[in-house]
Amino acid sequence: MRARTVGSLPFIFLLFLTTGHAFALEPPRSGHPVFDRAVQLVVDNFHDTAALDRFAATVRHEIEDVPLTAKSSQAEVDRAIDTILASLGASHTARFKRDTIDYFELVDIFRFAIRNDMRRLFPPDGEVNYAGIGMVTQSTGPRFVTDVYDGSPADRAGILVGDEILSVDGAPYREVESFRDKAGRNVEVRLRRQAGAEPIAVKVAVERLRPLRTFERAIENSVKVTEHDGRRIGYLRLWTLSTADGLDIVARELATGRLKDAEGVIVDLRGRWGGGPADAAELFVGDTPTFRLINRNGKETLANVRWRRPVVAIIDEGARSGLELFAYALKVNGIPLVGTRTAGALLAGRAYLLPDDSLLELAVSDAVIDEGLRLEGRGVEPDIPVPFSLPYAAGKDPQFDAAIEEMRRVLAKG
Repeated sequence: MRARTVGSLPFIFLLFLTTGHAFALEPPRSGHPVFDRAVQLVVDNFHDTAALDRFAATVRHEIEDVPLTAKSSQAEVDRAIDTILASLGASHTARFKRDTIDYFELVDIFRFAIRNDMRRLFPPDGEVNYAGIGMVTQSTGPRFVTDVYDGSPADRAGILVGDEILSVDGAPYREVESFRDKAGRNVEVRLRRQAGAEPIAVKVAVERLRPLRTFERAIENSVKVTEHDGRRIGYLRLWTLSTADGLDIVARELATGRLKDAEGVIVDLRGRWGGGPADAAELFVGDTPTFRLINRNGKETLANVRWRRPVVAIIDEGARSGLELFAYALKVNGIPLVGTRTAGALLAGRAYLLPDDSLLELAVSDAVIDEGLRLEGRGVEPDIPVPFSLPYAAGKDPQFDAAIEEMRRVLAKG
């Protein structure tokens, strides 16, 4: 039976580089160069012109009623920009500053769009990098670890998703500043693994991380095979589709690597960013044949890889943009999805540098599947809903466990 696909679109999600047309609207000016530039970029490029009247009203409120001026503080400007962007009600629309990991990861993803500034931002070679340990956190009060990149220093040190981060070298945790100028050294991370428990001190090596390369290594290091009921079940995690070699790494593992003898594979789409080609899911649902080239010396080159054995996927709000489209393609082809609803963040974005070198991401194109389906604001629902409680998870992952159980059921059914 021919697999259903969502088509190959002429752009890459999160890497969309076409500039939008200028909308006939002259926005008010605050006199602050960063705020005014952000406003102008939205007016000139945001994909949904119907939202611009609401946007303009919010801008006027910030300038006339707050008021925002050329002398406003940095905190006031930050708040005002966040407010006007939120009024657009769209994904792929936010501002990122150099004190966040998001900034460095997105600058690397959007490097072509801002290529003329890369050497200035990251001298001398223009390669995005920052000192870090490969850990991402979120804070709504206590700060908990949301992601630990496979094979990263944080992973090797035993830091777990759900750990509460208390301090780094005795100072409050700052995701970039805590590790600045410490590459090649160890830091002491104090964390709490259980509510009310005594803190744990962990020594972690700080490395100079290149975001896209870090993602590729994390994808490769995530691959494993475990045995259940005498059946070999493989696993891999797609942290993003935005890297140059990420999908090739997956294809090699499936065809000739650690996953080649697995009887089924769990594909973890709980990622960080989307990106990638719109037909990425063809690895698992495409109907073209696996194809390889062999030269006169017997060396093989994989030209096309298709996985024909069972697949179960894990999703949550980390599956966004291109990963969300990937999840949708799996679902419509009958592959069970385990976890929670995806982010509902499927638009095409482009990045722009603002005068203070912060990064403005804007949704510059709508994204429509088939004859009118939009995942923006809607997401993809799991077939097997399994919640995940982050605080003090201590290595427990009920979504992964449920995916293993579903794969066991699928394999037993035959």
